[in-house]
Amino acid sequence: MGEKIYLASPHMCGEEMKYIQEAFDTNWIAPLGANVNGFEDDICKYTGVKFATALSSGSAAIHLGLKCLGVSKGDIVFCQSLTFSASCNPILYEGAIPVFIDSDYKTWNMDPLALKKAFEDAKLNGQMPKAVVVVNLYGQSADYDTIREICNEYNVPILEDAAESLGAKYKGKYTGTFGDIAAFSFNGNKIITTSGGGMMVSNKKEYTDKALFWATQSRDKAPYYLHSEIGYNYRMSNIVAGIGRGQITALEERVKQKKHIYDTYKEGFKDIKEIEMMPVYEEPNFWLSVITLSKDSKVSATDVIGALEEENIEARRLWNPMNLQPLFKNYKFFSSYEGESVGEDLFNRGVCLPSDTKMSDEDLERVIDIVKSTIK
Repeated sequence: MGEKIYLASPHMCGEEMKYIQEAFDTNWIAPLGANVNGFEDDICKYTGVKFATALSSGSAAIHLGLKCLGVSKGDIVFCQSLTFSASCNPILYEGAIPVFIDSDYKTWNMDPLALKKAFEDAKLNGQMPKAVVVVNLYGQSADYDTIREICNEYNVPILEDAAESLGAKYKGKYTGTFGDIAAFSFNGNKIITTSGGGMMVSNKKEYTDKALFWATQSRDKAPYYLHSEIGYNYRMSNIVAGIGRGQITALEERVKQKKHIYDTYKEGFKDIKEIEMMPVYEEPNFWLSVITLSKDSKVSATDVIGALEEENIEARRLWNPMNLQPLFKNYKFFSSYEGESVGEDLFNRGVCLPSDTKMSDEDLERVIDIVKSTIK
């Protein structure tokens, strides 16, 4: 059995320790300090967004983002169905009601036609959504021009779940800048990591200021501990932020490496009619390279993953759409195709291949050879 190949693992660049050491040397270990402020500034400068609040996770960023947009008990929130549960769990935190929107084959992200159907249904029932959560799946942007046009027509804000897409672009602008609020994740498998952590960003300072207030236990301005609102322990630590400051210096290189991985797979599978690569839409960061098997393939996604696992190689199924989850199965779901689901189809046929930026070309060829031999 060969050496373990991971799906996506942390990749340190060597710059992290100087920021971590500075936190120790100055004794700023708690959730405040130069690294926290500096990492927020780094993200703002990189993406072009104006304001940021560093938090303990991407989930925390989505949660506080929904609260900033006024989501509360009984409200409706539209959310992309083909995603990880962290995109929609915070809707339930606030006692709100998720409505799931299918993806399209062009972007694998929120389908504007399905979104339009959901809005028409909401208008008919007199219960418009308080927000729309759009996800940049596997590091690729959604069709924001069309989605924003629809949301603007109904005057409903967008929360952009950019957890997987730091470094990706849509029409020349970085993702994380297209929603009224956006959330980034720095989990261990993301394109850059802080081991765990996230960030809520916005061009409206009142949103990030309010998120900071909530994230630090909602302490009112007073000479003693005074709380008039519920608060959370969501602030990022100065040590974790130091890792992020070092990591962001390597972000452009990581995007190039991720693209190389995708391009190598694409070339390796070009003659295999049963395999199709995830389509490239605009300028993704290629966080994960994903394939789909043809509908008439005699080999399943589970077969491919099992063959790789036998050789000590990590691969995974696509996200299982939220409308298929036991937790969410009783909520409304809208698709462009009557009685069908693009997300379910992609889930059934898709495989996330190893996309670790520490992989060698030999590792990539090893993966390609196993997948091809399994198909054949």
